[in-house]
Amino acid sequence: MSWSSLRATLAALGAVVAVTACGFHLRGDAGYPFTTVFLATAPAAPIAVELKRSLVGVTVVDTANAAQAILDIAPVVDDKQILSLSGGGRVREFMLTKRVSFRLHDAEGRDWLPAAEITVRRAYAYSESEVLAREQQEARLLKEMQTDAVQQIVRRLQSARKPA
Repeated sequence: MSWSSLRATLAALGAVVAVTACGFHLRGDAGYPFTTVFLATAPAAPIAVELKRSLVGVTVVDTANAAQAILDIAPVVDDKQILSLSGGGRVREFMLTKRVSFRLHDAEGRDWLPAAEITVRRAYAYSESEVLAREQQEARLLKEMQTDAVQQIVRRLQSARKPA
């Protein structure tokens, strides 16, 4: 074995030991306490479409009677507020807010997860000379905020407990 290959092997071994020593581990597969779920929201709603894609390992069924758990999602609320103004009274920054309310329960109405709300916020700078670019940025931010909200819902669903 040459000196350079021995050094590369030792460096790789050292990196593996360092990463595992700090407690790092891959996230792995998501585990849910249910195998079937019904999404009680508009099927074509963007959040419903993204949730269906994100619920890996769970069958999304078409009726509440066929599901072990029912995920109620209230209509998503998007809000835009002025965050700051320039000295001349022109808008400099906006704050985008996305609110998603949800509840997980069974067909008898027993809660697996009580009603909760996820709020995601993003701020962005605004310039009247770049209106089209800022509109595209706002649309991109809203999409990213939705993805963030869906991932938070998925993590909470993993911690749900079947009612006794």
